[in-house]
Amino acid sequence: MEKPVHFFSDLFEQLGLPSDPDSIEQFIKRHRPLPKEMLLADAPCWNEGQADFLREAIEDDADWAELVDHLDVAMHQGG
Repeated sequence: MEKPVHFFSDLFEQLGLPSDPDSIEQFIKRHRPLPKEMLLADAPCWNEGQADFLREAIEDDADWAELVDHLDVAMHQGG
């Protein structure tokens, strides 16, 4: 069985955040750069449920993991 295909905007919807391209761009700009040693899920911009989702996506290598990795890179890049 194939894994479902998710888009970056779907990840933001899953996190309960606005998912249009401008909102995604503004969110990332507002919250980056995260310190190099900080895990994405530990960033102060997440509530507990969002942080748990991000942590579990990576730990379980869920179908969301690739998009969470993409967000992790974007959030750690310099402003």
